[in-house]
Amino acid sequence: MTEVAFHFNAPDKLPYACRLLRKVWASGARSVVTGEPAQLDALDQALWTFSALDFLPHCRADAPTHVLAASPIVLAAVPTALAGHDVLVNLGSGVPAGFEQFGRLVEVVDTSDADRAPARARWKHYADRGYPIVRHDLALRHTAVSE
Repeated sequence: MTEVAFHFNAPDKLPYACRLLRKVWASGARSVVTGEPAQLDALDQALWTFSALDFLPHCRADAPTHVLAASPIVLAAVPTALAGHDVLVNLGSGVPAGFEQFGRLVEVVDTSDADRAPARARWKHYADRGYPIVRHDLALRHTAVSE
């Protein structure tokens, strides 16, 4: 069964997603990121520029097959389970179609009410279906780090 993790109170989704994807990639896992097309465009740019010392190899879901097979991070408006890609990161507002094909689903939620309300509906969707949910409150982590 897919493990669902909510990372909420992200001060800014894109930089947080970049750091999260760097951590996933460093662990040897491969990921698919889904969201609205404009979010994926912005994430594509952010993955190239967020760190002068890191390069996160990624591609779009419409890349040639050999590029998809070699890319540890795939950006897809409609998530598709790809061979070897076990983590789905959702930046969008809806429940991603086919999320159950992944071993892990990470929901990234920022601090805005516009993002939190749909996140609550997604949480209920997963909980009602019996998915185990892990909660990561990023505001608590930030408070603990800065004290």
